[in-house]
Amino acid sequence: WPQNVADLPTGYFTPDPMRTTHMASLDSFSCKRTLTAAGETYAYYDLKVAEANGLAGVSRLPGSLKVLLENLLRFEDGKTVTKADIEAMAEWLTTRKSTHEIAYRPARVVMQDFTGVPAVVDLAAMRDAATKLGADPDRINPQVPVDLVIDHSVMVDNFGHADSFAKNVEREYERNGERYKFLKWGAKAFDNFRVVPPGTGIIHQVNLE
Repeated sequence: WPQNVADLPTGYFTPDPMRTTHMASLDSFSCKRTLTAAGETYAYYDLKVAEANGLAGVSRLPGSLKVLLENLLRFEDGKTVTKADIEAMAEWLTTRKSTHEIAYRPARVVMQDFTGVPAVVDLAAMRDAATKLGADPDRINPQVPVDLVIDHSVMVDNFGHADSFAKNVEREYERNGERYKFLKWGAKAFDNFRVVPPGTGIIHQVNLE
């Protein structure tokens, strides 16, 4: 990783492209459709068609629940998301409440270093466990793209001078070197995992950019 602010890169610490990995949906309600825009073809799950094919009344669900329902339809695999999970969304219309767990799967996860380090530790521990069980540890990866932005470790030791930023970043590396080395390893070891280096910007700014 860069040793001072002059060496800070503009990109991510990862050699691999990000991708969402999941099995094709079982599509129990036969509602998968495609649309083409700007030369690209996209898949989506039509709630009106799902309603006609057995999910009675889902067109009357609140918008937020429609988003969750489409997500369940998209990721139905019979294990993490079952047909019963999808039907439970329609049953909400009867009771207006539910204790059924919703196996929502986001398209992307963004986190900062305080929450991100424990997540990478968990992934590393899972790889160790896979190795002990005789499984391929390289199969342990985030299932959706994850961006980790290192922005919660900076402390303002210097201010009011032209070189204040550079000095603060230098001290940041001195204080957090071991943790940064671990995150650099994670960025190289795991698929679907990128790390935005220190001194780049706050998580909200980086997310927007």
